[in-house]
Amino acid sequence: MKIAATYDLLTGNVFQHFGKTQNFKIYEIEDGAVKSSEVIDNGGFGHHDLPPYLKSLGVEVLILGNRGQGAIDALNAAGLKQIPGVTGKADDAAELFAKGKLEGNPDAKCDHHGEHHHD
Repeated sequence: MKIAATYDLLTGNVFQHFGKTQNFKIYEIEDGAVKSSEVIDNGGFGHHDLPPYLKSLGVEVLILGNRGQGAIDALNAAGLKQIPGVTGKADDAAELFAKGKLEGNPDAKCDHHGEHHHD
């Protein structure tokens, strides 16, 4: 199974704003463990085009920080399972996911649209 995490290249942490993420870390999960991983860029896509892009890469689950309602809708439309509200190292989150122990926060949202977004 392929999963992805929004990824901050500088810190290795889960990037906290889905629509502004520049990179993703893609993990291959097998038998309760991370078998491989790679960092990719966002393909030049933004909010609404990122979910189909990730789906086209075979990603089934996305680990992320916060996301707005537009992103939630786009992720749902693409059929991607979301584990939002995750903080800390992306690799740690992927390991927890592989073991079935990653817990997200379904209420993690950003609702400041209009203040910082210029699509």
